[in-house]
Amino acid sequence: MIDLPTTTAVNRRIPKEAFYKHLPLTKVLKEKFVSDVERISVENSLTKENLNLTVDSGIKEILLLTVVLKKQEFDARVLEAIARQNQHKLVFQLAYEGNRQLALYHGKLYRTEWMDAAKLELKPKGFSLDEIWDSFVEQIALYEERVDNIGILSIDERLSLQEKILRLEKMIKKTEAAAWKEQQPKKQFEIYSRLRDYKQKLEELKDGKA
Repeated sequence: MIDLPTTTAVNRRIPKEAFYKHLPLTKVLKEKFVSDVERISVENSLTKENLNLTVDSGIKEILLLTVVLKKQEFDARVLEAIARQNQHKLVFQLAYEGNRQLALYHGKLYRTEWMDAAKLELKPKGFSLDEIWDSFVEQIALYEERVDNIGILSIDERLSLQEKILRLEKMIKKTEAAAWKEQQPKKQFEIYSRLRDYKQKLEELKDGKA
């Protein structure tokens, strides 16, 4: 459930052309936009005024957009282009049949897994739009927290650690596969030594140590 105050409701459909007409998209991406996207609606506009917030923020408005897709597998670069060129902060609710996915751009595009519409959750948390945006980043980009001990880490520090953990997990998986295939004892020993170092580093990262 996306739990936003009724005072923020907009529910306005926007022609697709209004999005891609003025965006610096390649011909291929424009074609993807037309072929992949069914329609776009602005569902909610979060501002200091309609949320009755008392703390000023650098962020002036957060928009929730619903993007109805023609197919579940789509080119996510379209979302990146929209988000990067928009002066507002954007949260995307992607919809395909009965499935939903949340996405936002925070240095890069982050997306949750696809899930049943009934399981979708998003709640604003904080006393300013800056804090609410951080809470959205946390719920979407960090919905499966990779760090066990976050302590007093900032959102960006947690995201950085998450990226390092994901890369290291891929390296461990690749190294384990190489160890199984290697027949020479000396080389196998070297691979297992490297694997041990990777796993030790992984534990350090999950403990919140960069």
